[in-house]
Amino acid sequence: MHRRTKIVATLGPATDPLPLAEAGGAEADSEKYDYTAMDQLIDAGVDVVRVNFSHGTYADHKRQIESIRSRAWQRGRQVGVLMDLMGPKIRTCKFKNGQVNLEKDARFTLDTTMGGPDGSIADGTDSAVGITYKDLPKDVKRGDTLLLNDGMIQLRVEETTTTQIHCKVTQAGVLSNNKGINKLGGGLSAKSLTEKDLKDIKFAAELEADYLAISFPRDEHDIHEARKLFQEAGGTGGIVAKIERAEAVASDDILKAIIIASDVVMVARGDLGVEISDAELPAYQKKIIALSRELNRVVITATQMMESMIYNQIPSRAEVFDVANAVLDGTDAVMLSAETATGKYPSLVVEAMDRICRSAEKQPRARKSHHRLDSTFEKADEAIALSTMYAANHLGVAAIAALTESGSTTRWMSRISSGIPIYALTRHIATRRKVTLYRGVYPVSMPPDINENDDVIGEVIDELRRRGSVREGDLVIITKGAKMGTLGGTNTMQIVRIGEE
Repeated sequence: MHRRTKIVATLGPATDPLPLAEAGGAEADSEKYDYTAMDQLIDAGVDVVRVNFSHGTYADHKRQIESIRSRAWQRGRQVGVLMDLMGPKIRTCKFKNGQVNLEKDARFTLDTTMGGPDGSIADGTDSAVGITYKDLPKDVKRGDTLLLNDGMIQLRVEETTTTQIHCKVTQAGVLSNNKGINKLGGGLSAKSLTEKDLKDIKFAAELEADYLAISFPRDEHDIHEARKLFQEAGGTGGIVAKIERAEAVASDDILKAIIIASDVVMVARGDLGVEISDAELPAYQKKIIALSRELNRVVITATQMMESMIYNQIPSRAEVFDVANAVLDGTDAVMLSAETATGKYPSLVVEAMDRICRSAEKQPRARKSHHRLDSTFEKADEAIALSTMYAANHLGVAAIAALTESGSTTRWMSRISSGIPIYALTRHIATRRKVTLYRGVYPVSMPPDINENDDVIGEVIDELRRRGSVREGDLVIITKGAKMGTLGGTNTMQIVRIGEE
């Protein structure tokens, strides 16, 4: 059985190729690397890798992306690349001793004059520390709650000046260098795109990122701006909106506008949970997944899904339920962060997540859909896509094969829950990479002149046979357009019985 839910894994030190000398090789040669960890990640079934611009250098990112694409190609796999902008992550600066212990009711000051202009000076003490966002004192007032280190430490604002925020510790804990700061309820004025992001967007375009993730968008205008800059830099990938600000979920209208402006939506549960409170997070996760599917957008569920496997070889029962529930709710993908970037068992995490997804997908709830049964379609290719899924779910079809240019037909198909594999047959490598994120869709490389072949159907059936996806007597649905090279040109659905084609 194919796994329909896609797995996104973050690359990092735990998956990086190592120089042979460092990996125990006989000779030191900077041109020769040990790719064992990366190969194991691919073999475990990763569909898309995430490159986090919050860490590493451009040289690191370039090496990671080139390596994963090359190693996947050698294994006959297609792996997509999602590059994640850092965004206006507000952090503390560094401490003289690396960390401090903040006790309940203690006084503590966030000071914009400390830490140096780039936050690199380690001058923080147990009474004050610098912050990276110099306008924070303007955004807060007496009585506001600031949450540090993903809410592990809480401060109540007592007084502000032009450069300082004087606080009282209401939830104690150990605070170390460069920890995130959120405001309970949101409302910080920091722009979604920073100067660093503008440079990173150009770099992502140069490396032909399949997806570009926008951190902390407040509304649809942030998404439109990022798309414009990405396209101007030559980028052709999809735009991912990370839902992690309270403002983004302040109303259904704002949330819907962000979803519609995006290609993909990520439920970024870390910062979102801090800003709206953990207790509110489960309901919002379900709402965002449902709205994204309703609006025909792809959705990723992310953050701490298998957190215990950073150090352990098996997940906790709570993590198993968490992943399974996201699958049952209809998420297209589940994402791993530190579990694969810095964890001890990157490939084991992917294998465990694969097992959980497959098991959840056996449930009838994950294989049925009433989505858009009463809708009116605006495009012929959209009508073909939805008609295909209706027919497939009622005919007992073994596979669906879509000859596609942009992948849009398969994206619409993937909005309908089904246990039937959807193959995106395309000559474009960018399209093959893009569909790696679509639930239940699998990329297949086809020759450039496939549509000019008199026996297109025969070619498609032969490919499905080679993959072991069909056997004699099976029903298959094939969709295609009348003319190759025309975006949105799918206008034909054909039902074929294997052996009678």
